[in-house]
Amino acid sequence: MSHHGPIYRPAWRTIAIGLLCLATSTGGASAAEEEDSPAKPVVPNVYLDLRTTYATIPAGTLGLGFGNTSLSAAFEALATQRGATLPNGLPAAKSIAVDLPLTVDVSDRVSLYGGVSGSTTDIGGGWSSFDITSWNIGVQADLYQQNGGKIPTIRLQSTLTQSVPNAPGMTNSFNNILEFDYALDEDETRGWLAGVQYTHTDIASQLARLKPNTILYAGGYYQWPSNWKFTGRLGMQSFGGAQLAGRTLAEAFTQPILRLDLDRMDDNDNRLFGITAQIAWMPKPSYQLTLRTPLYAMRN
Repeated sequence: MSHHGPIYRPAWRTIAIGLLCLATSTGGASAAEEEDSPAKPVVPNVYLDLRTTYATIPAGTLGLGFGNTSLSAAFEALATQRGATLPNGLPAAKSIAVDLPLTVDVSDRVSLYGGVSGSTTDIGGGWSSFDITSWNIGVQADLYQQNGGKIPTIRLQSTLTQSVPNAPGMTNSFNNILEFDYALDEDETRGWLAGVQYTHTDIASQLARLKPNTILYAGGYYQWPSNWKFTGRLGMQSFGGAQLAGRTLAEAFTQPILRLDLDRMDDNDNRLFGITAQIAWMPKPSYQLTLRTPLYAMRN
């Protein structure tokens, strides 16, 4: 094929010069800038999503609400392990819990996380020692993204939490949240939310039974140009109750629940700081305050 070279070389030279002129006239400057500034590789966010929660729990109920992990595990263990020695049922309590899930934002659609949680409780006789009470693994994924369209973003979050230690009375909790996020602008700085949270718990004891907990909610969010973001959710929580050895430890109820979030975001919508206030009626009000201070190892 080398004998064809002298024939086709002038033609290739003419085509190359024409393409160069076209690039110079329509976009040559931006192409040169891209060559001078090579694209940065996209790396996942990796961080310890540190959450510290203080909660008050009324007598006769458990640590329920939006997305609880360590609180639920702590009070489920209290219900099953100490229930036989509590003739009047579960006492009123206060709790401080710390969740330490290592989180990897694989993409803008999928996050994976897993870690341990610990807590200390006060049921009237002083604070207990701080102990690891559970471990958890989970995934959050956008099944569909709105991206300026008319169909809202559909988000699914699933978490498996197991209480510690692995002994009779241990609990396995499956928490699933399906949320619909309808943004009102292209930058997704304001919008409406609606969703459902369903929690099912298995107890390693034939004497104990914990019925499912369901929350139906609606709300909205607004993010200011300063990157402060406010989110509110109002819903109804329905709990089926808890029994141990044929007697009731926690009554069933259907009551309102309110959650308010204030977050400080960066320009890429990574959370820098957050505070959450929750009031859940069970039927007496339970108050919960959570500080969220993620510790980034890598951040986009």
